[in-house]
Amino acid sequence: MLIVKKMPILQGFPAFETVKNLSGNSTDDVNFSPLFYDIETTGLGRNSSFLYLIGAICYEEDSWQLYQWLAPDFREEKALLEVFSEFIKNFNCTIQYNGDSFDQPYLQARCKFHELPDPFEGIPSFDLYKALRPLKGFLKLPGLKQEQMEAFLGEQKRVYCNGGECIKVYKKYMAHREHTDLDTVMGHNMEDLLGLGDVFKMLGYLTLKDGMFDVNGADFDGENLILQMKLHYSLPAAFSNSTEEFYITGQEDLVSILVKPVNGRIRQYYSNYKSYDYLPGEDMAVPKSISQFMEKGLKQSATRETCYTWFPCSKEFLENTEKQRQYLIHTLEYLFWKLK
Repeated sequence: MLIVKKMPILQGFPAFETVKNLSGNSTDDVNFSPLFYDIETTGLGRNSSFLYLIGAICYEEDSWQLYQWLAPDFREEKALLEVFSEFIKNFNCTIQYNGDSFDQPYLQARCKFHELPDPFEGIPSFDLYKALRPLKGFLKLPGLKQEQMEAFLGEQKRVYCNGGECIKVYKKYMAHREHTDLDTVMGHNMEDLLGLGDVFKMLGYLTLKDGMFDVNGADFDGENLILQMKLHYSLPAAFSNSTEEFYITGQEDLVSILVKPVNGRIRQYYSNYKSYDYLPGEDMAVPKSISQFMEKGLKQSATRETCYTWFPCSKEFLENTEKQRQYLIHTLEYLFWKLK
């Protein structure tokens, strides 16, 4: 018989509306019902190992609830899959970390082995690992493992063993049925699930790239241009990064970019660089619709690095928040690429 656990999550998990909006389901008429989940297996091979634990977090009666189902031995794997397959029917979106590459195909393979239908058919997947990859260089992350993301956030609260060690503990539990081993296995899975909530908040950094901010003003002292933005979502941890041309820093819902002008001018980058040619003699890019009439020796195909024009850091620019916003949207897109 499966071991089943359910408990409320009283704090720390992102608000339901935040999950809805940051996962791209902000439309009012969207019936959004997400399921965070994580699995524990005895190995990576879908046909050479077993599933023994599934943990999930869902929103019920105005609060997040944590569910766990554990198979006390391998003979209960089919029952575990059947319970989860029935449970997942209540939701229209799954959220996981690297689930598209491991968790979902693993569960689908084990269902196929037991001649069970695919539980994920028609249910969209939101893989946090894929979504957050652009942040690796931008936030100077050492890697993209879930634990490394949690460490960046200062959320190193883990007290249980890692996934590999849990396999040994689970096998020990099967042999001796000691309650402390059961607590360890389920505790590790619970930490993974709660960590999903922490890591989910990192989608707030990507709102910069999506233009979800208001311009708070600009200041130019003759040497440095400083532009400040107020985000629509608060950042879970402070960050800073730089290139030769830019310095960006952010904390809570404020982000500042310092730009170093050249002779009072700044570069306006463009992302559709394949539509431009770069003119080395003039140090600027022009649309190919114009450069097609120029001699070949005067131009070369633009790259992301050379697809820009110059404009003066004038009073007109410094007093026009809409022009500042358009400049920032292009600049931030360039920065995410440059710092990848």
